[in-house]
Amino acid sequence: MFKDKVVLITGGSRGIGKAVALEFAKANANVIINYTASDETANKTINEMQSLNSNGSFEAVKFDVSNYDETEDKIKYIQEKYKKIDILVNNAGITRDSLFMRMKESQWDEVFDVNIKGIFNCTKNVVRSMIKNQYGKIISISSVVGEMGNPGQANYSSTKSAIFGFTKSLAKELGSKNINVNAISPGFIETDITDVLPESIKNKYMEMIPLAKFGSPNDVAKSVLFLASDDSSYITGEILKINGGLYT
Repeated sequence: MFKDKVVLITGGSRGIGKAVALEFAKANANVIINYTASDETANKTINEMQSLNSNGSFEAVKFDVSNYDETEDKIKYIQEKYKKIDILVNNAGITRDSLFMRMKESQWDEVFDVNIKGIFNCTKNVVRSMIKNQYGKIISISSVVGEMGNPGQANYSSTKSAIFGFTKSLAKELGSKNINVNAISPGFIETDITDVLPESIKNKYMEMIPLAKFGSPNDVAKSVLFLASDDSSYITGEILKINGGLYT
């Protein structure tokens, strides 16, 4: 389905980003994952993609999405090597949780730098070539807490809400250029973040979800592939909710 397409996934070495990368690998795309921390984890993800598709072209590129100059340099390298970037998945994100009265300025700034400025930095450096090619898919990963809020996450929730406005505005700007801009708003997804939650907290959240279960990273990944495919060519400016009915 994605043969000859070049995909860049930020925060692609683990969690939802990794699941997205593996699905694109199975679909014969050329996949570049961005990461900032563990070389070992990134290389493991590359190996898993290669095991799924031995003929695929996969690469891990380390850079901090919150740093404009670094992002510009690495995306320029990717575009020169692969000649284009067809699909951008803005997935990189962090949390620095704290009740607002106790929240430090650094906790606020760090979350905004990665979760929002990171999206600006990556999209800004990809979109010009998409316009030139008259083709592109931009998909950003938001969160249900951007819709419903969450105590202790005023910073994170604010960044995830901002993605909605970014997506809808950019979709209007780029629609005439054959570029689709959408976002996905996952609910509670089984990742390393939910793994460390106490059972009492997990059960509390579970009671709030009509489907009575957490989602899997694959639930999000398959939705990303749908929005990146020609099957969704008439969808832009949309926020796709994947939350088991938690917030509608």
